[in-house]
Amino acid sequence: MRAPARSVQMDFEIIGKITEVEAIAVGSAIRDLARLRKHYGKGRWRKLKGIATVRLIDDTIHTAEVHWYEAHGVGQFEHKLIPPLID
Repeated sequence: MRAPARSVQMDFEIIGKITEVEAIAVGSAIRDLARLRKHYGKGRWRKLKGIATVRLIDDTIHTAEVHWYEAHGVGQFEHKLIPPLID
């Protein structure tokens, strides 16, 4: 049995640039690759993480780790905050 995911999908807005960007997985190393291709199209998919300033739905501003998927020519999709918030 797989452990529950740490990520939490929340309503938030990324303010400014995402810094300290790192690749977590590329291509076939991404578990959701088939779903990403089906929903968004073919491309060189990467799962990335970085640090960003975010505004939450309650209008508070925090620094948080953010994960997302990205493919060249397709764009960025499914941004997720990873708890706990850094500040």
